Amino acid sequence: MKLFDVYPLYDINPVKGKGCYVYDEAGTAYLDLYGGHAVISIGHGHPHYIKRVTDQLQALPFYSNSVQNRVQEELAERLGKASGCNDYHLFLINSGAEANENALKLASFWNGRTKVIAFRKSFHGRTSAAVNATDNQAIKAPINRTFEVEFHEWNNLESVRASLEKGDISAVIIEGIQGVGGIYVPDVTFLEELQILCHKYNTVFILDEIQSGYGRSGKFFAFQYADIQPDIITVAKGMGNGFPIGGVLIHPKFEAKHGLLGTTFGGNHLACAAGLAVLEVIENEQLIENAATVGQYLMEQLAGFEGVREVRGRGLMIGIEFDFPTGDLRKQLLYEEKVFVGSASNANVVRLLSPLSLGMKEADIFLKRLKKNLASVHHLAH
Repeated sequence: MKLFDVYPLYDINPVKGKGCYVYDEAGTAYLDLYGGHAVISIGHGHPHYIKRVTDQLQALPFYSNSVQNRVQEELAERLGKASGCNDYHLFLINSGAEANENALKLASFWNGRTKVIAFRKSFHGRTSAAVNATDNQAIKAPINRTFEVEFHEWNNLESVRASLEKGDISAVIIEGIQGVGGIYVPDVTFLEELQILCHKYNTVFILDEIQSGYGRSGKFFAFQYADIQPDIITVAKGMGNGFPIGGVLIHPKFEAKHGLLGTTFGGNHLACAAGLAVLEVIENEQLIENAATVGQYLMEQLAGFEGVREVRGRGLMIGIEFDFPTGDLRKQLLYEEKVFVGSASNANVVRLLSPLSLGMKEADIFLKRLKKNLASVHHLAH
């Protein structure tokens, strides 16, 4: 049997990781400024993380959600305190797509509606409802198009207002910072007015913090730069530092009922141990503050580089838009400079989504290696 060939693969096989580096079979070190799609939040091979997960693995890796699970309760309590969302309730699943799937389902239960507002360049996942709310027709099968989704322009409040006034919108779903679309930060006033409109028209306001959450933006959640309290917040990626886990943070106005939501593997003991380790390391090593400091430094330095049209983002969620397509640049960084960076749906954008533990030393290494390659690539592109 062979693998189903749906991923274009770089010819590199990482076999171990430590901190902000991964190593291939030959022992070559690669500086990781992509974190496996923003998943590696506290760094590769963190000793506290390994111990937490190992201890739980030896004790009890899994049992179903039909029994008490104190590790789940501990995770919920710790997440509430770390995020400032103490009054929310937590539903645990396995991935970001599942988080958004359940958020949209919960919204429809709440108001009985089916229509959703999302935004141009959005990405919310690949499962049925989540992919229907994603602005990429190429990854939607006909079976996914089961409810109407309106895609509005980013930061266009009047367009959204006109739709909400009709009174038939179940939910508005928006990323705290758009990731796959190219790192676009919503205006603070846009988010604040959007929440007011959603409350006015009994529409559920969903913040997708799957990529932008867990300290990546320099705050626990990216939406916390605005004065809002979303109805539902979805999380995953950095939540488990590589172990599959996701969550839905649910405002207390939603009433829980037995059987309303469910999952087999979600919130299993091993996943919760990974989730607890991440929160403990983030707090003990002040990684949110580090993300804000190092991210700001990177953005300031990158703004002056040759060929850079714009630098966008917050914390260690950074998009560098060049005045040329970046495919060759990313390959040179990977194969010649041994640096992982990410792409975006905008071919001119490079995404940086490093571990939150990235230090100034590693930031300077990246800047030096980027500058070394940029002049030749920029010249060839023109």
